[in-house]
Amino acid sequence: MHPMVKPALRRGWRDLNTVQFGMAPAHAMVLGPMDTATGSFLDLLNGARGMPLLREEGRRMGLPEGHVDALVERLARSGLLDDATGGGAAADALRKKKGVLERLRPDLASLSLVAREPGAAVDRLAARRSLRVQVRGAGRVGVVLASLLAGAGVGEIDVRDVGRVEPWDVAPGGLPAESIGQRREAAAHRAVRRAAPDRPLRASSQGTSSNEEDKDKERGLALVILTPRDGLGIHAPDPAAAETLIASGTPHLYAGVVEGTGVVGPLVLPGDTGCAGCLDRGRVDRDPTWPRLVAQWRSGRQRQVPACDLPLAAGVAGLAAGHALAFLDGALPSSAGARWETSVPGLDWHARPVWSHPACPCGASEKAKGERASEDGEPHETMAEQRPHAARLSGTWRAHV
Repeated sequence: MHPMVKPALRRGWRDLNTVQFGMAPAHAMVLGPMDTATGSFLDLLNGARGMPLLREEGRRMGLPEGHVDALVERLARSGLLDDATGGGAAADALRKKKGVLERLRPDLASLSLVAREPGAAVDRLAARRSLRVQVRGAGRVGVVLASLLAGAGVGEIDVRDVGRVEPWDVAPGGLPAESIGQRREAAAHRAVRRAAPDRPLRASSQGTSSNEEDKDKERGLALVILTPRDGLGIHAPDPAAAETLIASGTPHLYAGVVEGTGVVGPLVLPGDTGCAGCLDRGRVDRDPTWPRLVAQWRSGRQRQVPACDLPLAAGVAGLAAGHALAFLDGALPSSAGARWETSVPGLDWHARPVWSHPACPCGASEKAKGERASEDGEPHETMAEQRPHAARLSGTWRAHV
């Protein structure tokens, strides 16, 4: 182990005996009491020395026997310590790609804030390289989102769509102006390749077929993100479009823009959280005219250019990419069982729950009932022990494992 105080957190002394790591409240931590010699020793925890050399340096600085090991253990317990050589074989392979790792340094620093164990951050970053994500929809939201995931180190991004690039598909960070008139899917793949710091995509540029969809699970998809260019597909997602994903147990996330409203979610974990079918049935329960409206919206072909301004599209793509990466790294984002929505001009994000519906064949309602029954028969957790819905999942969805 080569201990290293996590460089993502700036350090400052609150007084002579108390040091604060980090500025922002979400991840800042205060440790004390800490004497001057120990504070000076912190500068040596930069990943350049192993424990034997650090112990020797501690003795040279007059620190008591065992003090260095106790300090390292204390920092590790507090989530403030990283290991410059940790993370296993995949992390070692990533370190050998110096140019790639330099591109990903900010992502690694961000991961170190949530991956508490030494070496866990680079392990998660390296694990992204083995993952395959499919993005269905290559418009202003979909291509920017796919490029963000590729740039963050996800190994393979497979973008699916039909038709040719229109002038209004162009977006900074997404499809460039020179792609107008080209096949949308091929142009999206090129944009994603340009964003990737590592190996190019292996996926073909051929169109989607039902047989290919049925093989999604076999081909190792960690996540499917549905980013329809037509706003109706995000406002009222068609449950039939996700049937193969539900049947194969493939996690999927919705993201898009409809008439100046951005939507991220729900993240559907088949059999665990509410899906598009649950959303649709819940709306019918609240509004009996809903099916009539949806039938009218779907009956005509969209001829108008959609209301999807660049800042809103970029915001949706960024939030969806963040939720996708959190899930791929093993956490459960707040879009699981919820839709985050924002509208111009206020752009205030708010969440709307997507409850599992008892009439939906996805099975999430039965799982929820079982959880409630189990919780009623067990002692209640303390506030410190309470966890979000992720703690009740079996672990199937922890894609980085």
